[in-house]
Amino acid sequence: MIITVAAFKGGVGKSTTALHLATYLQTKADTLLVDGDLNRSALDWSNRGRLPFKVADEKQGVNLARFYEHIVIDTPARPDADELKTIAKGCDLLVIPTTPDAIALAATLQMVDVLQKLKTNYRILLTIIPPNPNKAGEDAKTALEGAQLPVFKSKIRRLAVFQRAALEGVPVNAVKDPYARIAWRCYAEVGEEILP
Repeated sequence: MIITVAAFKGGVGKSTTALHLATYLQTKADTLLVDGDLNRSALDWSNRGRLPFKVADEKQGVNLARFYEHIVIDTPARPDADELKTIAKGCDLLVIPTTPDAIALAATLQMVDVLQKLKTNYRILLTIIPPNPNKAGEDAKTALEGAQLPVFKSKIRRLAVFQRAALEGVPVNAVKDPYARIAWRCYAEVGEEILP
């Protein structure tokens, strides 16, 4: 399975999502994470510590892909329409992370507009959801579902342990922190929706 993670807006947890989906898929079969983001966030993350799967840039990924059952691709932020067409054609599922704020949701809707013309298999993932009593996550999910857009049932909570995981160079489930289990469960539930 090839899963691509893309967003029209930066700062929505795109690389974190790619990395944790790869972590989940590695529990099912050998997984490769291709870091196509210009910031090389996933490669930087892996260079700081130890990840349970292989991370490669695009050039290495082309040569390594045949050895892996699952491939997750982290794309550059804000792809243009032509790049998005190429990204969409080359995957089984396009995951679009978005925060529940108005600016991120507007960018997501612009991306969806392009994707609907391409007849692409995509799903929107709400990320960096603020804690209760803030209802932004629920309100955003209701609005997206009301627009009849495909949205993951699971949402990713805003938790500081994700930043700690990046600093340590490990997935969040390898961090020694009381919130690590909660944070991992968020992504594991997304993974179960993709590949039970």
